[in-house]
Amino acid sequence: MIRTPIIPGRVPLHLLESVYRSARSVRLDRHCRTVVDAAAGIVSAAVRKDTAIYGINTGFGKLSSTRIAPGQTVQLQRNLVLSHCCGVGPDLPDEIVRLIMLVKLSSLGQGASGVRWELIELMQAMLNNGILPVIPAKGSVGASGDLAPLAHLTAAMIGEGPVRFQGRVLDAADALRQNNLEPWVLGPKEGLAMINGTQVSTALALAALFDTWRSCQTALIAGALSSDALMASTVPFQGEIHRLRKHRGQMDAARSLRSLLEGSAIRDSHREGDERVQNPYCIRCQPQVMGACMDQLRQVAATLEIEANSVTDNPLVMVETGRIMSGGNFHAEPVAFAADQNALAIAEMGAIAERRIATLVDPALNHGLPPFLSPDPGLSSGFMGVEITAAALMSENKHKAAPCSVDSTPTSANQEDHVSMACHGAWRLMEMNQNLAHLIAIELLAATQGAEFRRPVKTSAALQRVMDRVREVVDRLDHDRYIGGEIARATDLVRTGALVTAVGDGMVPALHHHLPENPDCRP
Repeated sequence: MIRTPIIPGRVPLHLLESVYRSARSVRLDRHCRTVVDAAAGIVSAAVRKDTAIYGINTGFGKLSSTRIAPGQTVQLQRNLVLSHCCGVGPDLPDEIVRLIMLVKLSSLGQGASGVRWELIELMQAMLNNGILPVIPAKGSVGASGDLAPLAHLTAAMIGEGPVRFQGRVLDAADALRQNNLEPWVLGPKEGLAMINGTQVSTALALAALFDTWRSCQTALIAGALSSDALMASTVPFQGEIHRLRKHRGQMDAARSLRSLLEGSAIRDSHREGDERVQNPYCIRCQPQVMGACMDQLRQVAATLEIEANSVTDNPLVMVETGRIMSGGNFHAEPVAFAADQNALAIAEMGAIAERRIATLVDPALNHGLPPFLSPDPGLSSGFMGVEITAAALMSENKHKAAPCSVDSTPTSANQEDHVSMACHGAWRLMEMNQNLAHLIAIELLAATQGAEFRRPVKTSAALQRVMDRVREVVDRLDHDRYIGGEIARATDLVRTGALVTAVGDGMVPALHHHLPENPDCRP
């Protein structure tokens, strides 16, 4: 089996996304073993000294002033893990768990956590063999790291708790034995290194980003098709306007809309004699709104790519100096901010899409299309109910977009007195993304129906391919019928990126962010 090489601290966004979307095998660069072994050696030496070092020979949190005897350090780490296996709620999806494990491998492999190389190899083997710990979604406040969910991951490595393997839920110890793997016995600091970190929040936020960007691309396609169905002007998309404002996202969005609409006979049919001076903002201001959302998401990508390649446990082992230093890299405030930024973009993309749907069904605004896009207005309600569903989804996402990062509550007897709420801030994006995908799917159905009413005049070649793809899964609404399943099928086109593929390469913007070049194992 070909395994994708991973350089700890140097994992680019496209590789993170590929592990999220497919169960590919990975192989940590073995050149990093030297620094990992050196850090583990520093921890081993520290255990034999009289100096108190947090989490190695002391208790945790408020109990950090309690000294632990050398003979109890192994039990200390095991107790830490098991006591924090207290997560609740639905299990994280397998694709999220894979991403968590990859991000954790990248962190541990940088040789600042003090774990042994064999622990890293075990996690890598579990990931590659599809032994995925069952991790409840709820229980982290985003500092000191994602303690509860990461404890569930670690418990599986020591043979405790359930895992998913080959479509079944098994005891972790049984799944390890079936793959000729032995449960790990945690050494000094290893339990703390495993449960201390932002990997769950980061993985959730990354997954949300990847899905949001795919919806963003499809929203541009849906917006272009709506524009043509409404016989809108393309003047507001011209490059001269957007170059004067200079925002990259706005220029990218306008360029994409121009490309998607190029060659449309519908557009050419009303260049002369159209009494309308301007179109509504939901059509005319698409570059400004969608561009701002893309700029926001690219900032989210920059933050999360850094975080996914960071070391975020505590304390940290400085191999160069031999020091073990206590800090606060586990505080997930950057991830919390990124999740809130993502939420704003999701809400705004859905808000402007809902306005386009409302315009398409409104006979006062849709420039000659039948009311509610019905083939027989009155007897058939057409898209009347569907538009209400879109309004409900939009409103729900606006409520969910309220920031999580401004909330904090003290924990651990006020030792951990300010927390980020990054984990549930990122978790809530999954439902928001689902709502957004439904919204865009509804717009695609409405816009396709609207454009068909313009026949025999046709849209552009690119948008015709989109309409053809939509019609492969949903028939034209020529009478009222049960439509819930049709929305679900159209939503699958959004979530899988099928329509991005349909329009062809280069028609919609890419996320485009890359870490600066650095060939070293440790940044």
